[in-house]
Amino acid sequence: MKDKVIAVFDVGRTNKKILLFDYDLNIISEEEERFPEINDDDGFACDDIEKIEKWISAAVKNLLYSDKYDLTAVNFATYGATLAYLDSRGKLITPIYNSLKPIDDRIPEKIYRRSGGQDEFCRRTASPALGMLNSGMQALWLKNEKPSVFNNVAHILHFPQYLSYLLTGRIYSEHTSIGCHTALWDFDKMDYHHWTTEEGFKLPPPSSVNTLNEVAIGGKKISVGIGIHDSSASLAPYIAGSRGKFLLISTGTWCINMNPYNTEKLTAEQLDKDCLCYMSITRQPVKSSRLFLGNLHEVAVKRISDHFGTAPDFFKSVNPDKKLIEICRKKCGEKRFYFADQPFSRRLVEKNDFFTFKTCEEAYHQLMVELVELTVEAIDLVIPSDDDTENVYITGGFSKNPLFLRLLADAYSMKNVYTSEINNATALGAALVVLNSLDPDRKPALNLGLNQY
Repeated sequence: MKDKVIAVFDVGRTNKKILLFDYDLNIISEEEERFPEINDDDGFACDDIEKIEKWISAAVKNLLYSDKYDLTAVNFATYGATLAYLDSRGKLITPIYNSLKPIDDRIPEKIYRRSGGQDEFCRRTASPALGMLNSGMQALWLKNEKPSVFNNVAHILHFPQYLSYLLTGRIYSEHTSIGCHTALWDFDKMDYHHWTTEEGFKLPPPSSVNTLNEVAIGGKKISVGIGIHDSSASLAPYIAGSRGKFLLISTGTWCINMNPYNTEKLTAEQLDKDCLCYMSITRQPVKSSRLFLGNLHEVAVKRISDHFGTAPDFFKSVNPDKKLIEICRKKCGEKRFYFADQPFSRRLVEKNDFFTFKTCEEAYHQLMVELVELTVEAIDLVIPSDDDTENVYITGGFSKNPLFLRLLADAYSMKNVYTSEINNATALGAALVVLNSLDPDRKPALNLGLNQY
């Protein structure tokens, strides 16, 4: 008998994966592809959507005719802040524009002026002003810069829903894609912001992320999900599997701190400090903050390595040393060595006098003391005054850094601090929402890979 499987296409900017899950949400197959970027009609790099479409189509057909697997459902998780524009015949009429593409500041400015100013607009939409990273501004850019193209737009879809559309031919929107710094959603009204109607955007009403459509492909019927935004997908297993309220600290190049239990509205001050809201699979705002942690660490470590003549990865063998922490605090006191002293400053000072420290280990301890101070500042932005979260889950690269963990655990000594390792959490979340609809009574135990620190 063939194994019943759910296929998830996890489409990142660099890596594109297809993963197969059984009905206990175990990964039983994983394949990865990389497609070179192409240039859009303005010469700016973007994903090669034609190759991605062919890859999805071929992979689904191969699974349908597989001797090993019984494909029952498909879903999609992709990076956010990306739109697809369809004409009246349902054809894609533009490239999949890169959200890093530059935009004339005057284009979003006119929306800010009509909506109470930038601070109020960004507060209501829970979206820092990020140019084309606000996907709503991509549509406004297209209307302003390429009006002849925009006039032919019949439907605007976010990227996860476009990939689902390729199999179903059905137009959808859903809350996790709308709620990721898009500048489209009014979090006060929990509806599209009025500017979208004023600009004539054709946006479908949002549906539940658990929505499935049955389609026939090659004579076989399968269920197809409507897609999910990757950050919300990676949070879904924790919402489903955690035994208490939690903060999720996802570390890497960016440190993203998520609190699904903070019901306070985002303030203009928090936005200024790089906070935003995502939307959970339960349609609740997820207050989040971010810090360019991995990048700051990388730059400072290189300075230490260059001064002391060590290997670039020397820090991997540095373990927490209480005496070194005490020495650093005596030498630097309340002042920071690597960063400007102003509150919430994330700016590295131009030069460091490393003769302050005797060893690279000592210099690294001081770096991590300061980086954890910045991390705590960012995390505290998403902790409300009536905080009742019990657990802190740390994932990603810094969950393997013992000094980072020690200092962060000290900072949150009243909470249970865990490292968490879930392979392919984004794809797991996308499979989970499909299984919830396919078999609502099935509640497989989710292994969050928790280790208490």
